[in-house]
Amino acid sequence: MSLPVRDVEEKGLRMLKEFREFAMKGNVVDLAVGVIIGAAFGSIVTSLVGDIIMPIIGSITGGLDFSNYFTGLSKAVTAGNLADAKKQGAVLAWGNFLTLTLNFIIIAFVLFIVIRFMNQLKRSDEAAPPPPKPGREEELLTEIRDLLKKS
Repeated sequence: MSLPVRDVEEKGLRMLKEFREFAMKGNVVDLAVGVIIGAAFGSIVTSLVGDIIMPIIGSITGGLDFSNYFTGLSKAVTAGNLADAKKQGAVLAWGNFLTLTLNFIIIAFVLFIVIRFMNQLKRSDEAAPPPPKPGREEELLTEIRDLLKKS
């Protein structure tokens, strides 16, 4: 059984309207903004770790690149770098794990500092002095207004 074209169009328009209402709800838009800002912030933190902090750690440790440290799990693995060693057989890439763990610790620390700074800003906003207490004239005018409303 086929539906008349008009019924199909009306159902399609209703579904489009429902989707628009769903997509424009505050929570969905807020989530989209959060994801976009999070992705941008993530790339900034990744650059901070990879381009600034890890080279400093590398220079302190004498130019070591942890990500290339591995242990071959078979005798067939004889390569000197991780990429070639993975082609030869199974390897335990503990240096890569160490690098990613250090990256995580650094990123977590940077996020901690950012959130701590934001909380301090919030506290300073909350600690703003309360508005001044109304003077005697304002209190009298408020009482007069309230009395006039009652009558």
